[in-house]
Amino acid sequence: MSRGTGKLMAAKTKKDISSGKSAYELILGQMENGELRPGSRLRETELAIRLGLSRTPVREALKQLEAEGLVAHQAHQGAVVAQLDYSAVAELYFMRELLEGAAARLAAIHATPTEIEVMQSMIATDRTMLDRPQELVRRNKLFHQQMYNASRNRFLIRSLANMRTTLMLMAGTTLAVADRGSVSIDEHDDTLRAIAARDPDGAEAAARAHIRSAFKVRLGIQTP
Repeated sequence: MSRGTGKLMAAKTKKDISSGKSAYELILGQMENGELRPGSRLRETELAIRLGLSRTPVREALKQLEAEGLVAHQAHQGAVVAQLDYSAVAELYFMRELLEGAAARLAAIHATPTEIEVMQSMIATDRTMLDRPQELVRRNKLFHQQMYNASRNRFLIRSLANMRTTLMLMAGTTLAVADRGSVSIDEHDDTLRAIAARDPDGAEAAARAHIRSAFKVRLGIQTP
């Protein structure tokens, strides 16, 4: 193999990897913003045209998404965006409560004063977004991510990132339910107050209560 041929093959491989990553991120983004909802068919050709890519990176992206449980195969339909049944939702929220609680506990120990101030500012801004549920969804993710970062545990952060990706498979957002936005922000505030007070037990308890509350809304259960 000539040096020129080797460089060409290396460049092609690098381009394929880059395109595959782009296809993965683009499809994931469309799942997140609701363009590709649970149960939607995922045809390689249509996705390639929509994303402006060849079918190869799209195929690789779908394989990766399937390995992560975000894409499933159904008889007579082929690849579709996966759907979570009741048991899967319950299991997901159980793990979310554990992991979010752990993140809040560690944040109460490791968060810097600046990080706490940033989260306080985020909550203050979020209170002005109650009439914009989709923007509140985006900002809600930012608040949780800031708390994760303050935990200073890379393995926990990675587990939470994987879990939050799976959360995209649930249709709609609990923050669109009447009054849930304001209640959710109050729950964030309760968690942050415990973090600022350096109270690990209180922070974990508040974070876990927040997730239980969200789970009740997800299941349509009215709290007394």
